[in-house]
Amino acid sequence: MSQTGHKDFFDSPLKFLKGVGPQRAEVLEKEMSLTNFGDLLSYYPYRYIDRTRFYKVSEITEDMPYVQLRGIIKTVKSEGKLKSTRLIASFKDDTGSIDLIWFQGIKWLRDYVKAGGEFVIFGKPTLFNSTLNIVHPEIEHISTFNEGIPSTMSAMYNTTEKSKARSVDSKAIQRMMKTLVQQLPSFIDDNLPQYVRDALKLISKRDALINIHFPGDASLLQQAQLRLKFEELFFLSLKLLKRKVNRNDQVRGKIFEKVGEHFTDFYNNHLPFVLTGAQKRVIKEIRHDCGRGIQMNRLLQGDVGSGKTLVALMSMLLSIDNGFQACLMAPTEILAQQHYQTLASLLENTQVKVGLLTGSTRSVARRQTLANLATGDLHIIVGTHALIEEDVQFRPVWCSTAIAPLAKK
Repeated sequence: MSQTGHKDFFDSPLKFLKGVGPQRAEVLEKEMSLTNFGDLLSYYPYRYIDRTRFYKVSEITEDMPYVQLRGIIKTVKSEGKLKSTRLIASFKDDTGSIDLIWFQGIKWLRDYVKAGGEFVIFGKPTLFNSTLNIVHPEIEHISTFNEGIPSTMSAMYNTTEKSKARSVDSKAIQRMMKTLVQQLPSFIDDNLPQYVRDALKLISKRDALINIHFPGDASLLQQAQLRLKFEELFFLSLKLLKRKVNRNDQVRGKIFEKVGEHFTDFYNNHLPFVLTGAQKRVIKEIRHDCGRGIQMNRLLQGDVGSGKTLVALMSMLLSIDNGFQACLMAPTEILAQQHYQTLASLLENTQVKVGLLTGSTRSVARRQTLANLATGDLHIIVGTHALIEEDVQFRPVWCSTAIAPLAKK
């Protein structure tokens, strides 16, 4: 994620961020595909934990997900030997005491966690030998609590088992993120114009990046999420629009010039029910697109039983009237068979021939279906992804009746 005017900062390798180093940078790249400062800033939390409330020791129960406490470290001691060594600190407030236990990072913690110091801790209560304790809590001296980045909500980040084994868990990412956010340039060129942000009341990119990781409150988090979601959708829409313009300019489609006898006969004599206004409108739009000589990409959305298959059929009849064949691809064999039966029933008393081709189609039937498709005797073929196998050939466009696949439209 590069930002105009600050490319060097956002493109800086993560190994140069304080607290990361080459080994953690390798883990971040292999497990999360994060290589630079910009990647890390774009690695958004998947949920947040409210840090506005401070509990008392007497309130803690084992079924609580997370608790935040403020109090004094009374004693600190080590138990066990070598790999089984653990650091145990007795934490006390005015209602009681509870043990804090660490199995990792002990060397650093011995220097940081001192008896008599006042700390804020955050972690999940657990029950061991009928005694409550907190294993591997976050701990911060009261003098530096939320220093520089006041936040009432703790971000949680996705990690993997491999990254956790290499000491890159959600807490570690949060610490890295705090260091990085504190280094953010005071001004970042915004990739959304000011008039767009003003019109939609969107906060700046810099404010969004800070508050998505360290929201001051629920309102600021909501504003950050709105800004970043809009930005993603905005640029995705621009990208799709650019592709559409380029496709229309560079790739021409076949022109369907007429509404012929197959479409007209089915509409007048075989339509099972009167079309709704929405169905008529969609069919009209499809006819218009197919007459412009451009490739058409269209999503037809509707509830079950709303008539989507019928609209698809009438679109295929339009292609047949203009000398082309058509195919309908379904994701599963069961759905392909259902579509085939529906189309075969609707076209039973017409001149339009329908075939079925799936992965389980028997050899003899498959050979006959492929032969009929290649000669143009089949107007519509229904199937699964078997339709795009190499031996599936539609009648070429240069044949006398100019029959070609709808897929090339």
